[in-house]
Amino acid sequence: MRETSAYFAAYAPECVGEAVLKRRIYRKIENMKLKFCALSVLLAVPAVRGEAKTYCNPLNLDYAYNPFTSAAAPDKHRSTADPVITLYKGDYYLFSSNQQGYWWSPDMADWTFVPRSFTKVLNPNKDDVCAPAVMVYNGALFVVGKAEGQPLWSSTEPKAGVWSEFSSAYTPGDDPAFFVDDDGKVYRYSGSSNIYPIYGEELDRTTLEPVGARKPLLSLHGDIHGWERFGEHNDNTFLDPFVEGAWMNKRGGKYYLQYGAPGTEFSGYADGVYVGDSPLGPFAYQKHNPFSYKPGGFVRGAGHGATFQDKFGGWWHVATNSIGVKYNFERRISMWPAGFDKDGTLYADTAYGDYPHNLSDGSFTGWMLLNYGRPLRVSSTLGGHVPAYAADEDIKTYWSAATGSAGEWIESDLGSICDVRAVQLNYADQDAELLGKQAGISHKYRLYSSTDGSSWRLLADKSGSVTDTPHAYLEFPAPVEARFIKLENVSVPTGKFALSGLRVFGKGRGKKPEKVGSFVALRGAGERRNAWLRWRLSDDAVGYTIYAGSSPDKLYTSITVYGRNEYYFSAMDKDQPYYFRIEAFNENGIGERSELVEAP
Repeated sequence: MRETSAYFAAYAPECVGEAVLKRRIYRKIENMKLKFCALSVLLAVPAVRGEAKTYCNPLNLDYAYNPFTSAAAPDKHRSTADPVITLYKGDYYLFSSNQQGYWWSPDMADWTFVPRSFTKVLNPNKDDVCAPAVMVYNGALFVVGKAEGQPLWSSTEPKAGVWSEFSSAYTPGDDPAFFVDDDGKVYRYSGSSNIYPIYGEELDRTTLEPVGARKPLLSLHGDIHGWERFGEHNDNTFLDPFVEGAWMNKRGGKYYLQYGAPGTEFSGYADGVYVGDSPLGPFAYQKHNPFSYKPGGFVRGAGHGATFQDKFGGWWHVATNSIGVKYNFERRISMWPAGFDKDGTLYADTAYGDYPHNLSDGSFTGWMLLNYGRPLRVSSTLGGHVPAYAADEDIKTYWSAATGSAGEWIESDLGSICDVRAVQLNYADQDAELLGKQAGISHKYRLYSSTDGSSWRLLADKSGSVTDTPHAYLEFPAPVEARFIKLENVSVPTGKFALSGLRVFGKGRGKKPEKVGSFVALRGAGERRNAWLRWRLSDDAVGYTIYAGSSPDKLYTSITVYGRNEYYFSAMDKDQPYYFRIEAFNENGIGERSELVEAP
């Protein structure tokens, strides 16, 4: 690929970083013919949500409440994990754990839930599909969960919820994944353990049962790979890490065996990849790892996922986010643009990964967070769930009103008049009383804006909504001039009116931050898996994005840091150098990236 200055100028808005830009150019060239062929389809796609052209993580799905009474004993809560997205007959299908059904979408913007039990044992307190394996094979869609002895299901009408038992009693292994090679051979990968490895095996094309013995393919090496160590900070003090969530892609004649580590409870939950020349290996550890990683920002974690292509050939990675407040396994789902660079390196782009992105190609909109740490006024407060928690960019903390009644409200002061482009409403499960999938529940509210705090404009009236929207995302067709945003409750599905994030996006009217100064990376000889990153605190910044990589031209790893001037980076391989850059951002945009810093 030849990168000319004219080409960069055409496709490089000022908010786009170097690595992201290279990915976008490469994808544009790689998929040009396909996109021209699909032009008539693209022109027919609506441009606004409901009609949406952007999305914001975590995905706004009607997540089920955890069905297990033991898991819900501390606090009832929503949760899912282990997502798979696949294309079938021109639509996207999303399966994940413990949902008593699945979703489909024509565009990855609006998802429709299809209720369906996949278990023979009818027990409302048990899941029917956990860590699902999904594949398209012989013209049908197949799905099975990790439970032993349950059916392997197939369907040619999944949108209608019509399924049949391909096998009445199937043994898929833990966290299974299917893969169909170009020659029609079928393989299965499995494993979820801190003792045993990820296994692979070929399946009979007719019965989909194993052909021969399964083969161990990869294990964790936390003594070398820093990110594979157990714990929130990869401290590995009391438990060995878990390897799980296998997934396989093939591209350019290479096989990319992906896996999750070190534990789904943690912000550093991530996906790594080994690369080989055949479906069952041998495999070599990719130099850039983990390839899917998001330890900072509002929503954290990017493990046990699936890499897939959209209708136009673009690559995406969907994965699990950690919350872990109500229960260790309280989780959500997000997706990010992904790709393979010119050297065949697999990566997922999580920079500004919980800000609005374009669905067309996964690019960042440049709409910044306008209300981080800004003043909030509320109708009431429950205990220690104070208003500031709704604007601190931490999904683990939340504000709660004293009740769930109509008329409770929260108001955010942006500090100055801004151009508002979108709002995300992240509801928290305070005093929820529900278990499992619930039909007929909805979030009802009204959203207002104001330039002076006294005269209000109605932005959205969802008082008659029949939709369950725990992470409601509202994109406006044109910029809204506002200083204040107010959300008024009409009703919530259960419990109190509570928010982990009232997040307002758009552009401020001031200056972007200056380049960050005094950026250093300190790496000692005693622990080479860690580095201490420090920089001069910028008065004009609300946060920083750190870019890291094992090559100067592959800074694909990114970390978001708010309000601090240090970060302990614990995701390094001890036997190779690392390179870093940093940029500051605020409500007005993103500043110039720093010079390259090496941790040899």
